[in-house]
Amino acid sequence: MLVPRLELEMKKAVVVFSGGIDSISTCAYLKQKYELYGISFLYGQKANNEIKKAKSFAKILGLKDHKIVDINFMKKLYGDTNALTSTKKKIPSKFNYSIVVPIRNGIFLSIATAWAFSLNASLVAYGAHSGDKNYPDCRPAFSKKIESAFNQGEIDGIKSGIRKKIEIWTPYKAGLSKSKLLKKGYDVLGNSIFNTWSCYQDGKTQCGKCESCNNRKAAFLEAGIKDKTHYLM
Repeated sequence: MLVPRLELEMKKAVVVFSGGIDSISTCAYLKQKYELYGISFLYGQKANNEIKKAKSFAKILGLKDHKIVDINFMKKLYGDTNALTSTKKKIPSKFNYSIVVPIRNGIFLSIATAWAFSLNASLVAYGAHSGDKNYPDCRPAFSKKIESAFNQGEIDGIKSGIRKKIEIWTPYKAGLSKSKLLKKGYDVLGNSIFNTWSCYQDGKTQCGKCESCNNRKAAFLEAGIKDKTHYLM
């Protein structure tokens, strides 16, 4: 006599996984409900250390799989339009539009969603939070429209049952700020959260003065967590 299988198979989620606080904490937030697949991108960014951290945290978080996708050719297409890939532009200490990489999340999500459809996953997540309102491709209006476009692009497969309908999820969509998201990551990861990489620069130590480092410091302060990150300044 066959014994009925009681346990339910966990739903799959693909997470855009940079090695920074936001994406790591997003995984920590989702890991109880989803089998997680991480995807990281080399797109010509100065901060290559984030990929090293992504590899490390993929193991810590127990991701089912972790892909690193090389799209470094985008650096040539971007030219000097943004400070994150250009060797000529300086990275600012506070937000200005020079740190917006043209449609970066759209590119990442296109590739991540193609993988998600192939895995029969139901969710694609990236770590945009309510503090990212300065970035158009982090806002819920963008994620909602691109979700609709992706599902329309696979509508016949979805209707036939070959594909699962995809939800594009962000902490922003759930009303989470960077500090609230950080708290959730800290609850799961403890002190290892300090090993995430936020800095827009490369090097052994995070600079402590770029816009991203300053946002990191502010998030720890707002979350009431003593920041044990090592900064140059």
